[in-house]
Amino acid sequence: MNTKTMEGLVGARTNMSLLNTPFRAYKEARQKGDTGKMEQAMGYMSACHEAACEYKEQADEGMKEDAEETRRIAEEQREEAVRKCREEREELEERIEDSRNAAAGADMKETGAYLVEISEEGKALLKDHADSDSTGPEEIRMDAVREPVTYTKTGEMVPAKPEACFLTEA
Repeated sequence: MNTKTMEGLVGARTNMSLLNTPFRAYKEARQKGDTGKMEQAMGYMSACHEAACEYKEQADEGMKEDAEETRRIAEEQREEAVRKCREEREELEERIEDSRNAAAGADMKETGAYLVEISEEGKALLKDHADSDSTGPEEIRMDAVREPVTYTKTGEMVPAKPEACFLTEA
């Protein structure tokens, strides 16, 4: 809380409490019919009321300053949070890029192709398969010519419908 705000609130409260004494004196003077004392009590009441109004204005100024300070602090906190999020995102992107580069860096050639290593078991299987077939490794062999099919939601295979062709005259 701002010093002006505290001082203004305390001063206004004190002066409003001080109004009770001259007001009581005013009531007593009115009952007795003493206009001189009534005027004097009204003077004290007026002075206390004016002082209370001044302190109220001071409290209002202090509250405005508090509000501005709070807004400024909130804005700074938002900017700091945005900056932290941006840094974290950039750091995460760098880590992702590094992990991609590390995984792909060992397998990538300059041409962008991946290197594949075949294990000894795979080489033996390939050799056995190549020996059993009558075709050489350079030749591509297709076991059967298959027609296009479509699968339903239940997983059943349905022959694909031929696509419709529209002929237009040129």
